[in-house]
Amino acid sequence: MIEVVLRVLAVVAAFLTLPLLVGQTEHKVMAHMQGRLGPMYAGAFHGWAQLIADGVKFVQKEDVAPRDADRPVFRLAPVIALLPYLVALLFIPLGPHDRLVAQPLDVGLFVVLAVVGVGVVAVLMAAWSSANKYSLLGGLRAAAQLLGYELPFVLAAASVAMAAGTLSLSGIVQAWHPWWLLWQLPAMFIFFTAGVAEIRRPPFDMPIADSELVFGYLTEYTGLRFAFFLLAEYVGIVVIAALTTVLFLGGWKGPFAAQLGWLWTLVKVAGVSFLIIWLRVAYPRLREDQLQKLCWLVLVPVALAQLVLTAAVRVA
Repeated sequence: MIEVVLRVLAVVAAFLTLPLLVGQTEHKVMAHMQGRLGPMYAGAFHGWAQLIADGVKFVQKEDVAPRDADRPVFRLAPVIALLPYLVALLFIPLGPHDRLVAQPLDVGLFVVLAVVGVGVVAVLMAAWSSANKYSLLGGLRAAAQLLGYELPFVLAAASVAMAAGTLSLSGIVQAWHPWWLLWQLPAMFIFFTAGVAEIRRPPFDMPIADSELVFGYLTEYTGLRFAFFLLAEYVGIVVIAALTTVLFLGGWKGPFAAQLGWLWTLVKVAGVSFLIIWLRVAYPRLREDQLQKLCWLVLVPVALAQLVLTAAVRVA
């Protein structure tokens, strides 16, 4: 019992620290790639205090709720946005031993995919309760996007689960072989792309298109509640990067995996997180029609073809 509590506390600590590291990294990466001077000055040396400055700014901002808002739902939405990712982190293995995962499950992949899909509820809660037409339009766009990209997201994960013959996340890593990087490459591309769309990161940030919807379903949020939504986005980066690592990149596998497996997992998660940040800088926002065409005319057919290929290889 004590060991389980310690594992959960370790996951909570990771939940509170890793997103902050990702946020700080995003500040620095974007500053270098786009020549931004601001994030490099706070705290003098390389702008080390930028994240602290942002935190102080959010705390100082007034907590405002619209007069006509459904206040209980409005206040609960940021918490609901965070919870699915905290639960998902409980089941993602860091290393080859059970003590390096908070709660090992034989159906861990199924549970994680189900929990991550709850994020759409928080978006709809925020959109509907804000009593703002821009928020509502942004929420409906987000719902259409999340419900659409959920299908290729799950199909790509089903492909690698079928290849491994298990729904256990640890079991998938143990069954993984380097040659999977070739024959499961389409599934990895689909899973990663759909995952970025699931967390509404650029270029899939149409639900908060500032040129059309002010800030979409986040328009009426200020202060710490807005910070919670921002934190949920960064936790989402960590979760998508961790799932991509566990399912397609061999998780803890690498040289000296028995001793340094957890380190290989963290290095791979950091690399995938960097790629998600780089996409924000490198690609413009997709239009709504482009976003839906990519999902239904490209990702879903390729995901189905990959599933058929995996089934044929398993049978053979």
